[in-house]
Amino acid sequence: MAVIENRINNDGTKTYRVKIRVKGQKPISKTFARRTDAVLWAKRTEVEIAEGRYFPERAGKAKTLADLIDRYIALELPKRLKDRKRVEMHLNWWKQDCGYMLIAEVTPSRLAEARDRLLQSETTGNWKEKRFKSPATVNRYMASLSHAFSTAVNEWEWLTINPMGRVRRPTEAQPRVRFLSDGERERLLTACQESQNPYLYTIVVVALSTGARYSEIMNLRWHDVDLVRGMARLNMTKNRERRSLPLTHHALSLLRNLHEQANAIDTAYVFARADGKAPMELRKHWYAAMTAAGIEDFRFHDLRHSAASYLAMNGATLAEIAEVLGHKTLQMVKRYAHLSDQHVAGVVERMNKAIFTEPANENTQPKKAKRRKAARS
Repeated sequence: MAVIENRINNDGTKTYRVKIRVKGQKPISKTFARRTDAVLWAKRTEVEIAEGRYFPERAGKAKTLADLIDRYIALELPKRLKDRKRVEMHLNWWKQDCGYMLIAEVTPSRLAEARDRLLQSETTGNWKEKRFKSPATVNRYMASLSHAFSTAVNEWEWLTINPMGRVRRPTEAQPRVRFLSDGERERLLTACQESQNPYLYTIVVVALSTGARYSEIMNLRWHDVDLVRGMARLNMTKNRERRSLPLTHHALSLLRNLHEQANAIDTAYVFARADGKAPMELRKHWYAAMTAAGIEDFRFHDLRHSAASYLAMNGATLAEIAEVLGHKTLQMVKRYAHLSDQHVAGVVERMNKAIFTEPANENTQPKKAKRRKAARS
């Protein structure tokens, strides 16, 4: 809400200062010689703020969206370790599509138009049929630009409000849940054992038994693996938090055997390439094993879904699955809720047995009830 203050200058003249407070932002103020001008500016600015069209004078009229993106790529992207290339690709699309616009011209409606163009753009890849970007992909593009806007608001003071905050995100499809059946799992493990890659079988077993991501497994170093306690420390995870990976049963046995063989190789990585300087490349051998096992529509990341699905089917709660997979909230693991129906039914059954007596059957009916039944017959 705008507030107009009457001020008397040293020379005796009167001026009017307008101050508009925006929640979470630095107050906006401007001084006028006439109260009429102050009232008009206040009304106009409040409308522009409400519609997401207000920008500071200098930055809004002198800088373009391309300038904002270039500065963000130069200053902020180097701080992002894992998704730097992906975010830069997203931002370059926005720069190419509407980077010519002045910041003051970047409104929610124009961003929505660009969003619709993005939804209608084709994906890259060797597809037999023409494919368009999915709502999930478009949301990632929008999130990248939204973070750049937020940085310009909070740190550069080029904007007062993030215009992307008022643009509706496309509705995403239900998350994919693809897990190996018992037969597929056995065929895949057999194919991995027969693979020319000496690590493939161990890697797949670790993925299935722990639910770890591909990058987490491949970047494991021996100094992070405790073969005595059966634990591995993950220092670089997707959500940038450390977590421990439990190693038990077959996976732990395989890693112990691998550690004995690794003494002959000077490397810090558990699954190192031949020179020991970096993790090995697994893609070719993984696809070959999938073909040999006759499994379709399955990605390496689906091993993580398989581990979560097996946990759910063996009675693990959603909170326990989230803890194992390293999710911060239960929202990500709700996709496995339907697989634990039998476990949930068992919980409800135990509760009912605790608070209700068993219903009377033919042999346990009270004697009076039996006599009434005999009389009616």
